[in-house]
Amino acid sequence: MSQAPLAVTMGEPAGVGGEIAVKAWHLLRHAGPGFFLIDDADRLTGAPIRRIEAPEQAAAIFAEALPVLHRPLSKASVPGKLDPANAPAVIAAIDEAVALAKAGHAAGIVTNPIQKSALYAAGFAHPGHTEYLAEIAGTGVPPVMLLACPELRVVPVTIHEPLKQAIARLTPGLIVEVARLAAAGLRRDFGIAAPRLAIAGLNPHAGEDGTLGTEDRDIVAPAVAALRAEGIDARGPIPPDTMFTAKARPGYDVALGLYHDQALIPIKTLDMTGGVNVTLGLSIVRTSPDHGTALDIAGRGLADPGSLVAALRLAAEIAAHRQKATP
Repeated sequence: MSQAPLAVTMGEPAGVGGEIAVKAWHLLRHAGPGFFLIDDADRLTGAPIRRIEAPEQAAAIFAEALPVLHRPLSKASVPGKLDPANAPAVIAAIDEAVALAKAGHAAGIVTNPIQKSALYAAGFAHPGHTEYLAEIAGTGVPPVMLLACPELRVVPVTIHEPLKQAIARLTPGLIVEVARLAAAGLRRDFGIAAPRLAIAGLNPHAGEDGTLGTEDRDIVAPAVAALRAEGIDARGPIPPDTMFTAKARPGYDVALGLYHDQALIPIKTLDMTGGVNVTLGLSIVRTSPDHGTALDIAGRGLADPGSLVAALRLAAEIAAHRQKATP
C-alpha cells in the first residue's frame, strides 16, 4: 500500500454492507486500494477473515485475508430484519473510523449504508450520514454532498428535506454558498484547477423569463452572476431537461441541482452500480456507495459490490490529491 489503508464501516448489520465488503476485498485484494473493516468479525462469511488490533496491521495481510477491527454486535444480526439494539455499534463504527482518519491511521473512510429508521429508534438525531459527519469531522462550513460516476458529477443544493420546504429555502445566497464549496472541493479533492459549474433551473425551461415561474430569474440568475463576479466559472440557470444529455455533460465538471431528486435521478439513471457519494467540506476523506441497505436482498448473495469498489477507489484518489496538495 502506498498510503494508509481506508477504514470501511459496518453500516446496517441487517443489510448488505458485510456482503459487499467481502466481495470488494476479493476484487481489490491484489491491486488495492487496501482497506480494513470495522465490524463484527463473527458475522462475516465468504472470505478469509483476519482480526487486527490496529490499522497498521492491514497492509501485511490484505492480499491474503480481509482485515477486520472486531467490534461485536449486541445481538446477532439477521439479514433483512432491523434491530435497534445494534444501532450503538453502527454509530460507534462511524465514530471510530473518523477518529482513525483524523489521527492519520486511515487515509479516509468509506461508509457502508445505514438504515436511519433503526438509528432513530436508538436516539440518532441527524437526517443522515452527511449531517452527522459534519458534526464530528466538520471544518466549520456546511457539508456538501457530491455524487460522482465516470460520466457525471452532481451536487444537490438542498438535500434531505421535503420538496416544498426545499424550494422555500432557495435563495441566491444558499446557491452561492454551495457552489463555492463545490468548486473548492473539486480543486482540493479532484485536482481540477478551474472547475466549471452548471446550475440547473428550477422551473420548466428555466422559467422562460418569468412566464413559467420567477424563481430562475429572481433566485438562480443572481446567484450565477455573483459566482461569475468572484471568478468562478458558473453558468445557468440551465433547463434541467437538457443539461444532463450526453452532448451537454462534457461542458461542465459538476452539475448543481436545486433539490435532491433533480441531482440524483440523472446520476442513478446513468450508473446506479458505480455511483459514489462524496462529502465535501470535511476534515477527512469520506465516500460511500450510492445505494441503500438493500434489506430485501440481504443474505441472499445477490448484492453488487460495484459502488463500494468505486467508493474505495475514489477515496484513495482523493486522499492522494490531498496528500499531494499538502506542503
